[in-house]
Amino acid sequence: MTDQKNNISLKQVQDEVDSWIKEYGVRYFNELTNMAILTEEVGELARIISRRYGEQSEKESDKDKDLGDEMADIIWVLACLANQTGVDLEEAFKKNIVKKTKRDKNRHKSNQKLL
Repeated sequence: MTDQKNNISLKQVQDEVDSWIKEYGVRYFNELTNMAILTEEVGELARIISRRYGEQSEKESDKDKDLGDEMADIIWVLACLANQTGVDLEEAFKKNIVKKTKRDKNRHKSNQKLL
């Protein structure tokens, strides 16, 4: 499952989600349902961040919410969608880093708004 440093790769995340679905989840929800669930989970994270770190006051019911758990919910559903659609998230992420580096390697350093 994990290496000696307790790190987990995106491939391992996808494999663990798939194993869990097969053992406990009966089957994957269809892609459209999972997309709706992903949107819901992102909304939950946004609500907590906007209230905890933004200008709105935090609701009493959200004060004990674990930000990491909310983020993990998003990774879970994203892994489901990747498994269902044949996307290798690890490979996709590596390609994405190359794309961003090529496109943006100087862009942020020259952005006066960030300096």
